Amino acid sequence: MEANKKTARLAGFFYFLIAITGLFSLMYVPSLLIVWENPAETVENIKSSEFLFRMEILSELLCYLFFIPLPLILYQLFKNTNKTQAVLMVVLSIISVPVSLNAVVCKLDILSLIRGAEYLNVLTPEEIQAQVMLSFKSYYSGILTAQMFWSLWLFPFGYLVFKSGFLPKILGFFLMVGSCGYFIDFITRILCPDYNQFWISDYITIPASIGELGTCLWLLIMGIKTPVADKE
Repeated sequence: MEANKKTARLAGFFYFLIAITGLFSLMYVPSLLIVWENPAETVENIKSSEFLFRMEILSELLCYLFFIPLPLILYQLFKNTNKTQAVLMVVLSIISVPVSLNAVVCKLDILSLIRGAEYLNVLTPEEIQAQVMLSFKSYYSGILTAQMFWSLWLFPFGYLVFKSGFLPKILGFFLMVGSCGYFIDFITRILCPDYNQFWISDYITIPASIGELGTCLWLLIMGIKTPVADKE
């Protein structure tokens, strides 16, 4: 089996870009700006940090843009391991991109709401605040839908890592377990409105995080293990 270290490091590079832009836009900035219990404070936070909010939107759009070439590069890396699973990995990951991009439109709507255009004069500040929070709710509903595919693509990816022979099997194990945990998290968030109050909600996606971050860093730094036969 031929496995190209340059291809592996290129995949690791795109994975790293996705991780950085994703953490910034999906976790860091929202933690600074959104106060679910206080719509007025949320709107004021966005107005006072509008550039940061715009950077969040741009970062998220770039995150999904980087997510297009990643599975295609990974396909080149794993197609000789199991072509069927490699194709499934690509299909499931690519499907998530338009769903995710559609969700970001809700954030662009929020920018329109806080800019104070004349056609918004008919709305009271409280109504604008309600619209902003509703847009955030719609955004996270879109992201939750995308999570279905974010979870599913990890299973064939993990299987390929596990079976490849040129990446640590433990990473593939974490990816497959993480896929199951991620999917359970997706289902439970739909069925149970109070899911965030349960302790398991903070831990069920940890295996996926370990698997993805570990695989990203391994590909970027270590590349792949070249079989002895390939060196002769």
